[in-house]
This record gives sequence, C-alpha cells and structure tokens, in this order.
Amino acid sequence: MNPLWQLTLARFRGFYREPAAVFWVYGFPLGLAVILGLAFQNRPVEHVRVDIRTDGPGGSSAAERVRKEMSADSRIDITLGDEATTHNRLRTSKTDLVITPATDPGVADEYLLDPTRPEAALTRSVVENARLRRQLPNALTPVERIIDEPGGRYIDFLIPGLIGTGLMGGGLWGVGFVTVDMRVRKLLKRFLATPMRRSDFLLSLMFSRLAFTLVDVALLLTFAYLVFDIRLRGNPLAFIAVVVMGGACFSGVGLLVACRAKTIETVSGLMNAVMLPMYLVSGVFFSSDRFPSEVQPVIQALPLTALNNGLRAVMNDGAGWDALAYPALVLGIWGTLCFSLALRLFRWR
Repeated sequence: MNPLWQLTLARFRGFYREPAAVFWVYGFPLGLAVILGLAFQNRPVEHVRVDIRTDGPGGSSAAERVRKEMSADSRIDITLGDEATTHNRLRTSKTDLVITPATDPGVADEYLLDPTRPEAALTRSVVENARLRRQLPNALTPVERIIDEPGGRYIDFLIPGLIGTGLMGGGLWGVGFVTVDMRVRKLLKRFLATPMRRSDFLLSLMFSRLAFTLVDVALLLTFAYLVFDIRLRGNPLAFIAVVVMGGACFSGVGLLVACRAKTIETVSGLMNAVMLPMYLVSGVFFSSDRFPSEVQPVIQALPLTALNNGLRAVMNDGAGWDALAYPALVLGIWGTLCFSLALRLFRWR
C-alpha cells in the first residue's frame, strides 16, 4: 500500500489518541479567543487623568479656575496636589498630564507631560477642547454618531492574528517537535527499515498537520461568528488558499528546525527562537506598522507577517485573489526553501 497514505493515517491515529494534543490544537486557540475577545470587544469610554498644582504661581484659586473649566467633561479625572506629589504621580504613570495654572487667565498655563506616551497626547487634546468650550459657551457642539459595526473592532483584528499564530505553532510544534520526539524515542530508526522514501515520511507529517489545521481554523471561525459576529467578507476559496499556504510554509519551517536536533530541549529552544520574534513584530496583537520604517522590509519579509496580512485582507477588507500575490510569494519562498533544505539535511539518527 502507498507509504505516504499509510504514514499520514498513522499520524491521524496517533494525534487523536493524545487528549493533551487535541486540547492544545483545538481547545487552546478557542480559549484564547474567548479571553481576548471578552477583554477587548466592548471597550468603555476612555478616561484621561489630569493633575492640577495648587502651589503654582496662581495658588489654589487659579487651580480651582482650571478645574471648573474642565469639570463639564466627564471623561477627565481631576486630582489636585502640590508640585512634588503631582510630579511623582506623572513619573509613575498615575496621571497623564500635570497643569501648573498661571496667575491670571491672560497668561498661558504650563503643561507637564511625557510626549512618548500616547495617553499624554490624547489627554492634552481632551483638556484643551474642554477648556475651549468652557470659554466659548455659544459654540455649537457637534452631533456624535456612534459606530460599532463588525470589521473595525479589535476582535476583528485579533482573530486573523490568532489563526496565523495557530498555523505557525501547529507547523513548528506539530511537525518539528513530533519529529524530534520520535528521534529521541528511536522510532525514526524503525521507520528507516520500512520500504518508504524520506520524502514520504516528511510529507506525511506536513499533510497530517494541514488536515488538523483546517479543522482548527474551521472551529475558530465558527466560534468567532457565533460569539463575536465575525464574518468572512472576502473570497472563501482565497481564504482557504492562504490558510493552506501558511500551514504548508510553517510545516516546512518546522521540519528544517527539527531535521538535525537530537534532544527535546534543543528543538524547543530553536522553535522559540523562531517563533518569539514573529510573535512580537508580525502584527499578531498590534499592527506591525508601529515599528520604524527602517526595519519594515525585514518585517514584511517574515512569513507570519505575510500570512497575517493575507488573512486580514480576505477576512476584514473583503479582498480576493488579487490581494494574495505578495503573501503567496513570501510563503512560497519560505516553504519551498525550508522543505528543500530539510529534505537534504534530515537525519534519521
């Protein structure tokens, strides 16, 4: 019988006989989606924190004047204090802005803030808007219309990132770790004695992992649709294609990492060294655009970045095949190169 087919079936049987493996492949991504989705799906109105010095040039009367100018905006949490107290609160991030009131309204107040913190810029904008409207009571207040539609929420950004990390983790741990585990238990030596080719064995690991991955993605998408109303807005076939390309690519990376490793500790360290940088820079929990432009060419060339961008383009932007050209190129290069090197460098013992 065909060696590749029998080896793939053996991987299926071995996987489903391990409850822990089933949990980490299917249960853990769902649990992570629940926790992060509940934490970020409905964020309350963000408050800003402002400290007003009572020992400034204008004294407590000027501090009270500034406080009244901001009191109409319920988003501003105001604290009064002296110079030492307010400075220490700003230094320890307990407040976002410190105001030192001037002697009279005709003199500019002093703002003390940390410009590297995004909260500081937001707080200054909210404070200046509140004070300006207090000084111009006849100014018309714009009518606000609240939008909370699927597609622009944080959970919509997060789910594709979780799918991407699941594909990466499945490829590295589900292929690389399993390979080294069989080498440590001397199972690979027994496979060597069977009538099969090296490519049959390596491809069986990849094909079985892809099958597990497709089931995992289907479960995660179904859960996200039922709980968070997340929809697949683009071409379903394009989405399946990018998932398959991502799974195949990271299976190849996992094989390359494990092709020579002799111990569990070695392969665990190598896989963490590969995965951790991409967890941080490839746009899983926040956009990769936050990093400096000088390193963007490197970030955009990483397989997880290309995979996440392709998944979000299809899921959130409603894109089709036209959006997958660059992700397919990056994933294809990484996957082909890694599998070819793994096939050449692989050792049974």
